[in-house]
Amino acid sequence: MAEFGGRSAVVTGGAHGIGAAVVAMLAKEHISVVIGDLLEGEGTALADTLGPSVIFRRLDVTDEASWRAVLDDAETEFGPLGVLVNNAGIIEYGGVESESPTMFRHVIGVNLYGAWLGMHLAAPRMRAAGGGVIVNISSTAGLIGYAGIGGYVASKWGLRGLTKAAALELGQANVRVCSIHPGPIHTPTSEGTGEPLAAAQPLARFGEPEEVAAMVRFLVTEATYSTGSEFVLDGGATAGQVLGLPNESR
Repeated sequence: MAEFGGRSAVVTGGAHGIGAAVVAMLAKEHISVVIGDLLEGEGTALADTLGPSVIFRRLDVTDEASWRAVLDDAETEFGPLGVLVNNAGIIEYGGVESESPTMFRHVIGVNLYGAWLGMHLAAPRMRAAGGGVIVNISSTAGLIGYAGIGGYVASKWGLRGLTKAAALELGQANVRVCSIHPGPIHTPTSEGTGEPLAAAQPLARFGEPEEVAAMVRFLVTEATYSTGSEFVLDGGATAGQVLGLPNESR
C-alpha cells in the first residue's frame, strides 16, 4: 500500500459531486487535502465538515497563477505534494455544427488544458518529493463518441491520451498517472440527463460518486504497479448494449 503521511493532495472540482466524494475518501485515508474549486461556499462548507486536514482554496484550473497559489498552499499547510486528482470539468451541449467556437474552446480549456496545466506544475514537485500519483477523471466519452457534445468528447479523449503521455514521461520519477472513465454518475451536473442511456446498460442504473471515489482510492493506495492505464466505471455500457433483452434474462 502506498503511504502519504506528511504529504498533501489536491482535488480539483472538489466542492461537490465526484470531487467531494474523493475529498471525503482521501480524508478518511488520513491524507490531507486541498479542495480546489470556484465554488467557495460549497467548498468551505465541505472542508469545515471534514476537519483540519482539509482546506478550501479557490482555483481556476485555466489560470497558472491560481494553480501555483493552490499548490504552494498545499505544500505549506500539509507537506510535499503526493496526490493530484484532476476532476474539474464542464459540459456544453451542441453538435459539430451548432456548438459555437467559444463553447468549444471553453470546454477544452477547463477539461483538457486545465488538467494539463495541473500536471505541468505538479509533476516537478512530485519528482522532487520522490514520487506521487496523478488521477485524471475522464469519461466514457473518452472511450466512445457521443453526438451533441463534441467539445466534451474531444476533451475527454484528449485527457485519456495525455494521461498515457505523462505516464511514460514520469514513470522513472516514481510518479504514476492513470485515468478513470465514469459513465452516468449521480451528480448535480447529471440531474435530469442520461436515464435512457443508463437503462441500456448491463447494470441499468446511475453510478454514485462514492463508487468513483473508491476507484480513486484503489489507484492512490493499492495500484502501485499501474500507470498509463484507464479504469472504467460505467455499468458495463462500453461493453455493448442490452436493448431488447427480456427482463427475466437481466
